[in-house]
Amino acid sequence: MMTTAIYDDRRGRLETYFNKTAVDAWAQLTSNSPVSKIRETVRQGRDQMRGLLMSWLPREMSQAVLLDAGCGTGALSVAAARRGATVVAVDIAANLVDLARERAPVDLSPGVVDFRVGDMLSAEHGEFTHVAAMDSLIHYPADEILRVLGALAGRTSGSIVFTFAPSTPLLEVALVMGRLFPRSDRSPAIEPVTEALLRKSIAARPEFAGWRVGRTAKVSRGFYTSQAMELIRS
Repeated sequence: MMTTAIYDDRRGRLETYFNKTAVDAWAQLTSNSPVSKIRETVRQGRDQMRGLLMSWLPREMSQAVLLDAGCGTGALSVAAARRGATVVAVDIAANLVDLARERAPVDLSPGVVDFRVGDMLSAEHGEFTHVAAMDSLIHYPADEILRVLGALAGRTSGSIVFTFAPSTPLLEVALVMGRLFPRSDRSPAIEPVTEALLRKSIAARPEFAGWRVGRTAKVSRGFYTSQAMELIRS
């Protein structure tokens, strides 16, 4: 899939942010170390969202290959591997992938999680039974989210579970408040998207032929707001 200038720009900003600007803060946020009250709400929200996405995936995945698109420090990858999945865990930020490798439990079978640095859309990652993209698309506008999902749909046989930033008054306030953080703590801009737009576009676009929208749910905990959506191959 050819990428667009918008996609490449956002991907580059994310790579810089997670590799240089906020690597230490992100490592702390995704650990068990004490954090500020604001960051604790983000941690709790992310934990809740990860649990929600995992609840939409099969309980038994021994025959499944899962792409963790934007794997970060690898928590979802490990959870899927615990269910028997073979996991291709990809992130653009080398520092996060290094951290994911360091944190991988020693009792996991060698090679069951293949941590890779790179673009989640690269064809070299192969084909999948399921795809999970937790908070890795929230920095892209709706058209780019749909392009990414459409590309992944063509290489996925089962389901795609992903999150987007819902366009809500609460999130708009959180985004404004987030601009009060020190610049070093800010992530690249989040792009709010409406559920209605995604549903309408998925129903209309040819790359989603044979797919339908399944479950959807929001998670809001303090400064964390994200919405999950499930796509199922009919």
